[in-house]
Amino acid sequence: MAVTQSPVREIHVAVGVIVREGRVLIARRPDHVHQGGLLEFPGGKVEPGETVQQALVREIAEETGLSLPEASLEPVIGIRHDYGDKRVFLDVWRTTEASGEPEGKEGQPVDWLEPDQLRDQDFPVANRPVIRALRLPGVMAITGNMDAPGQELCRLKSGLEQLKASGATCVVLRAPGLASEDYIARAREAVVFCAGQGLTPILHGAPGVFEAVPDAGGLHLPWREAEALTARPVPESVWLGVSCHDADQLAHAASIGADYATLGPVQPTQSHPGRPAMGWERFESLASRAVLPVYALGGVGPTEQVRARRSGGQGVAGIRFWWPSAG
Repeated sequence: MAVTQSPVREIHVAVGVIVREGRVLIARRPDHVHQGGLLEFPGGKVEPGETVQQALVREIAEETGLSLPEASLEPVIGIRHDYGDKRVFLDVWRTTEASGEPEGKEGQPVDWLEPDQLRDQDFPVANRPVIRALRLPGVMAITGNMDAPGQELCRLKSGLEQLKASGATCVVLRAPGLASEDYIARAREAVVFCAGQGLTPILHGAPGVFEAVPDAGGLHLPWREAEALTARPVPESVWLGVSCHDADQLAHAASIGADYATLGPVQPTQSHPGRPAMGWERFESLASRAVLPVYALGGVGPTEQVRARRSGGQGVAGIRFWWPSAG
């Protein structure tokens, strides 16, 4: 007689990213519980009849004594993970408005850590996208045309003030019109300049360009390059991004270990007139279900980053808000 196994129930967990003066509140899980001894972002199970925000306010008060204004919570990311013995949905929300001084009400150590102090191996595996979201900026800058000989660094320098004012710390060096050898030569110069300005330069193109310019801070894959991959093509120590346009592409980006994706076009753009835009409602539907940080791309700028975050995105990515004579 066949034995029918009961399906594994998914546990809905409200997770709080509580930020104060740039640092994040972290707790250590008790040794006797699931994933014991590892670090975690505070939170707990959503009870029947509760919204995720209500659950988070209650759990944070019970665990740490902090008071969270419910209206201050913004979505960060939603992560589904199968541990084998249990499945969880981590519903992650962020606030900078917690009041009080935290203490481990259940005996757990708590501490404020800088985002750069958060290491993958210290957390349950499902937390990796949360760590990425905390380290990535809310604005991702992308270069415009880089095909005018000798003008690349001039344009970078001209747009530097606007770039830094936007809060962007990463620059995707995109130049689709260049031959590979020309791109590599100009990217090498741009990488040195960006590093001197405290910016993280991210190459754009096939994995081979990163092999040619290994000092870059990462690689952003066009979809045509990403779709052919089955594994992450760059080291874990650098950023990996993917240009995506739908749910299947977002899922594939996550499967090859991407740290973030761009998604769009959200709104009509001057650079691609006539291309259909997905709109904010569709962006929210896709970004809120993605298991990696997602940037809104296309017809958006730094003023829309709050809207993007409230739609479940990481922020915005773009060219025109900073790049001189963007094409």
